[in-house]
Amino acid sequence: MTELQEKYKKEMIPALQKQFNFKSVMQVPTVEKIVLNTCVSEAVKNPKVLNNVVEDLTTITGQRAVQTKAKKAISNFKLREGMPLGATVTLRREKMWAFLERLVHISIPRVRDFRGLPPKGFDGRGNYNMGLKEQIVFPEIDYDKVDSIRGLNITICTSAKNDAEGKALLEQVGMPFRKK
Repeated sequence: MTELQEKYKKEMIPALQKQFNFKSVMQVPTVEKIVLNTCVSEAVKNPKVLNNVVEDLTTITGQRAVQTKAKKAISNFKLREGMPLGATVTLRREKMWAFLERLVHISIPRVRDFRGLPPKGFDGRGNYNMGLKEQIVFPEIDYDKVDSIRGLNITICTSAKNDAEGKALLEQVGMPFRKK
């Protein structure tokens, strides 16, 4: 059990239960899964680039990344249906908590010119989306072996019923949201 997971059970659950007046501990929102996704436009011309992307995501998460394919053909982009375009990883349980802890405490503070995460990334159901412009903010990535800097999208799915609950949960976890 990770340090963050223990903190969630001992400190965050009672705090959230008190804040939102939940009658049961089971009503308190929790993080259900984290999805990391990246898409590479270079893969249309050079499909071997995807091997590096899959390798980077696998290194960051500690779990094998899966290649994603184009759902439909777009002639202007020279894209055919079924062409490999990107990679994705879905983290749950122990790996999810470990990744969230590293994201909050190590990776986000390493982002250049960081002024806080925008609170507009919520979807209305308590889930949060954020993007990183470069994968090298993760300490697992060896800067010398990177062929090019790529961004990735991180989606944190929660069991919260609305954005206020989701934001309160992520603030308790330690996500540094921008103050208005």
